Amino acid sequence: MEKTILEVKNAKKYFPMKKGLLFNSSENVKAVDDISFTIQEGETFGIVGESGCGKSTTGRMILRLIEPTEGEIIYKGENILDLPKDKMQKLRREMQIIFQDPYSSLDPRFTIGKTIGEVLDIHKIAKGKEKRERIIQLLEAVGLGAQHFNRYPHEFSGGQRQRIGIARALALNPSLLICDEPVSALDVSVQAQIVNLMQDLQKEFQLTYLFISHDLSVVHHICDRIAVMYIGKIVETADKKTLFEKPAHPYTRALLSAIPVTDPEVATTNEVLEGDIPSPANPPTGCRFHTRCKFATEICRKVEPELKDIGDGQLVACHLYE
Repeated sequence: MEKTILEVKNAKKYFPMKKGLLFNSSENVKAVDDISFTIQEGETFGIVGESGCGKSTTGRMILRLIEPTEGEIIYKGENILDLPKDKMQKLRREMQIIFQDPYSSLDPRFTIGKTIGEVLDIHKIAKGKEKRERIIQLLEAVGLGAQHFNRYPHEFSGGQRQRIGIARALALNPSLLICDEPVSALDVSVQAQIVNLMQDLQKEFQLTYLFISHDLSVVHHICDRIAVMYIGKIVETADKKTLFEKPAHPYTRALLSAIPVTDPEVATTNEVLEGDIPSPANPPTGCRFHTRCKFATEICRKVEPELKDIGDGQLVACHLYE
């Protein structure tokens, strides 16, 4: 029986807009607006969507790197938003993040040994010889070694830096890793190496991933289930096979049609989206996608669709299925 490790309930994150000399404004940027989903232990759950849809904000809310405006973040049955600072710090051992940019996520003044060792120091995991051995074990687990211990970040390539970031995230033996576009800043050949490494580490360390990306090819390779976001809302959720073979939401179909096909004999149909993405500070009424949807009707412009199960666990927020 599958065990739920994380449940996000009606989560919202609004950022107040700053206007004028006194920076007073009653308007908010609705970065994440009432989303809910669950992640099962041991699976890789993907969140995809265009830039600015709220993917990264969602990941940071789960870790309380930014505080949600409303909602619940339930980890192993406990709402972490109710936890005081000291208990939240202990919980961070189980929930870690891999950042998008492997260059800015590492302190250029620290050696790699110190970068990873700092994590062990803060949580009082190991000292002295034991700490050094632990760091070298982590470096070897991600394809590096003891010879890299005293080197600085500028001495490494982008792919190697991301391996160091992964080693740092694994230092506390977490259960859940938030992967915030971990390969988007890397060359395509290096992306494949990092994705394969993450899959190997998932089996070795029994990890659960929340994998955030805008690259559907990468998501198709690594994820088990996928949620599609558009302007702060989840518009569709399904397992990988269902989403790629039978996408339900018009936005999901448009995203999938944009994936390049390398075989010249395979016929493709591109569903080009027209118009600009609306601002999350002033989202459209009704369905947020209706301004770019060729199937939109009057009800789409007035009534916001609910996320409903249309069979086989596939959830979609679209009036076409009501």
